[in-house]
Amino acid sequence: MKPYTFDEFFASDFEESISPFITASSRSWGKHIPLKRALLAGALLSCAFFFNFVNLSLSYLWLSFVYFLVGIPAILSSFEDAKRFEINIDILMTLAAFVAIFIGSPLEGGLLLVLFQLSHALEESVAKRAGNTLYHLHRLSPKFATFIDSEGTLFEKSVREITVGDTIAVKNGEIIPLDGIILKGTSSLNLVHLTGENHPIAKTVGDTVPAGARNLEALLFIQVTKVSSESTLAQIIQLVADAEKTKPQLQTFLDRFGKYYASAIIVLTLLLGLTMPLFFTLPYLGFEGSIYRSLAFLIAASPCALIIATPIAYLSAISACAKKGILLKGGITLDALNHCQKVAFDKTGTLTTGELTCLDFSPLNRAQVSQGEALSIAYGLEQHVVHPIAKAIGLHAQEKHLAPKEISLLQVIPGNGIEGLFEGKIVAIGLPTYIESKAPLYIQEKIRAHLEQFQSQGHILALLFIDPDVFIFQFADHIRPGAKETIHEIKKNPSWEPIMLTGDHMLSAERVAKQLEIETFFANLRPEDKLEKVTSLSEKEGLVMVGDGINDAPALARATVGISMGKVGNSVAVDASDVILLNDDLHHLPWLLKKAHQTKQIVTQNLIVALGIILCISLPALFGLVPLWAAVVLHEGGTLLVGINSLRLLKDGAKSSLP
Repeated sequence: MKPYTFDEFFASDFEESISPFITASSRSWGKHIPLKRALLAGALLSCAFFFNFVNLSLSYLWLSFVYFLVGIPAILSSFEDAKRFEINIDILMTLAAFVAIFIGSPLEGGLLLVLFQLSHALEESVAKRAGNTLYHLHRLSPKFATFIDSEGTLFEKSVREITVGDTIAVKNGEIIPLDGIILKGTSSLNLVHLTGENHPIAKTVGDTVPAGARNLEALLFIQVTKVSSESTLAQIIQLVADAEKTKPQLQTFLDRFGKYYASAIIVLTLLLGLTMPLFFTLPYLGFEGSIYRSLAFLIAASPCALIIATPIAYLSAISACAKKGILLKGGITLDALNHCQKVAFDKTGTLTTGELTCLDFSPLNRAQVSQGEALSIAYGLEQHVVHPIAKAIGLHAQEKHLAPKEISLLQVIPGNGIEGLFEGKIVAIGLPTYIESKAPLYIQEKIRAHLEQFQSQGHILALLFIDPDVFIFQFADHIRPGAKETIHEIKKNPSWEPIMLTGDHMLSAERVAKQLEIETFFANLRPEDKLEKVTSLSEKEGLVMVGDGINDAPALARATVGISMGKVGNSVAVDASDVILLNDDLHHLPWLLKKAHQTKQIVTQNLIVALGIILCISLPALFGLVPLWAAVVLHEGGTLLVGINSLRLLKDGAKSSLP
């Protein structure tokens, strides 16, 4: 493994002015070189225009500098494109500018070169601003870490040389360079660059920490769990980069269209310039000549604004989403969101927290053991089990300051529960139907009577059997904070309908649906039932499926748009869904729906402006109603207008409601 090298930096596609190998005093000279060249050429063009009325020779001298500064680079770029057989906008503009010299309009040709260079420089600036989330993520990623060797010595080491199992130190104020587990220290972390949420999160020994989080308080010693290429930050950078490269259908079409269109415009311009004098009383040369008019037509009909109408808009939207901790797998996802009419939510882990709370624990008969001892026995049965019910029982026992009893001959009954022996008695905990089969007949009747009563409340039930006694646990899942507000915000738009899909029983699903005011819900769904329902809704009306990214992976993959509530670094969420909510929260979902709608509006506006300019000035230019300089100004002005309009998508706009 080698550290970051000089050659690698210039292969990384970054602007040279940010290179760590350039001194601070030299960096300012390397910034915005295309824009500086265009502005200097513009000043020289102004001098040429002034001397055009005073001294023609001096005017041509200044104009030659203009063509040298912005014309030569344009020619070289056009030659490179021509060698690759790419007939594009650059070739159109360069051809028009230099042909203008031969028809006696060198000032207009210079104006075209200056404005085209200025437009290119500003487009580049707009694109960089739209995509600066990726740039900031790259800058956020530390290149070195404080490595701790076996003797306890601290020294800096390239993150690419650090392997899994190594120990690093992170001081307060520093960015955590690699994913890991805290070995020593307690501090608060800020994950704003990863999740968009600017809130400190407390972390202590044994907690996992992601690369890219900022350590706010104390020194932490961290054992590395992922190498730099697999870290959370690297994964997010790759997702954003892939999203920016993934083109929606409209952009792909316009890219293909632009190549054929440019060739057609060149051929049409040539034909018009040669044939118009044959049908009309026009000269070939001069300001009213066919070549002059054809050049004006060439510039007016060039689709610069049309070509950039979509990519900068989608790039801006993707960047705005990434800043809020919403990762999209390309602009095509924004298009798909606009075609969906239903938003389906999984219940457990999405609309609810997935963490159960024990509401009540009581005997069903005159028990021979106390409730405290019974709870300790249940804790003993469940203490080694990873399950929401087991966790809830453990927390309930700890609140009562009870220790788990020692249970022998523990046996897990898959899909039913757990049983074992305590002081020679059979003890078991699990589903009501499983425990009912073990209880005496006279208690079975009580179990059935109580189950009807408790299930009508929509609670989750579990029974504890301590031969011959039976105890009942009642659990409830909490509504996720912000879920009700999210549903309410989505319902403001009449074209969207929130629904709920769950495998839980009907009464539990009905309780949650009532709390969240969801009118349509489907319960008792097996995994294959949920998949079938998602498929059906996706085909008929278009469906957004929101799940936790783990057990909902098939449904997320099958939906029109799958949105996962995956925590930072959840590989299952990344693979299964089209959108990842890194902050593991629903409150950004209405904002995302609005952003998709806004993106469609901006793209539509851009296309109207671009096509309007082409249609409104190309034919008048051909008839001599629009002079060459006006065609240049209108054409380049439209291109800049489209770019600036696309930047509106970078605004937050989260406070406004859905359209």
